[in-house]
Amino acid sequence: MKRTLTIGDETHELEIYRRRGKLTMVWDGEEIPLDLVKVEPTSYSIIMDAHSVGVNIDRVRTMDPDLHGFRASLYDGAYDFTLQDPHKTLLASAMARAKQAGGGLMKALMPGKVLKLFVHEGETVEEGQPILILEAMKMQNEYTAPMNAKVVKIHVEEGMALEISAPMVSLEPLAAE
Repeated sequence: MKRTLTIGDETHELEIYRRRGKLTMVWDGEEIPLDLVKVEPTSYSIIMDAHSVGVNIDRVRTMDPDLHGFRASLYDGAYDFTLQDPHKTLLASAMARAKQAGGGLMKALMPGKVLKLFVHEGETVEEGQPILILEAMKMQNEYTAPMNAKVVKIHVEEGMALEISAPMVSLEPLAAE
């Protein structure tokens, strides 16, 4: 999965994938073969371009809840960087599309488990109001109302496992006053 990595004022596209047992990093479109060994919970040995680099990764707080902050300590110093949460980016774009389309059916954007429902059928919700939390890949993803709407039908229940694109909640937009 592509991620946006920001170091200082520089923004880079980063993707790491494994194919046929080989690890590859794609940095701004350039493929770079990697060997990565986890030495300790937050320490890694990375071999890249025939050079070995020891890296210690620590979490740091950021002001933006959609960004994950890290500090990478290398032989030549420490670098603070952020990674944008790709799941929240997917959720935000899906909510924007739903708003443009006028509501309708909210679907799961990834496989997961419904942790919490915040609404009931027949209830009126306001734009941005939490509808449910779906746990996917050990992350809790909050789905919110894309517009002011009435909850017409709830297709899920708490604890239910969902596949990608599974129907979750049907909304009917409220007429503008």
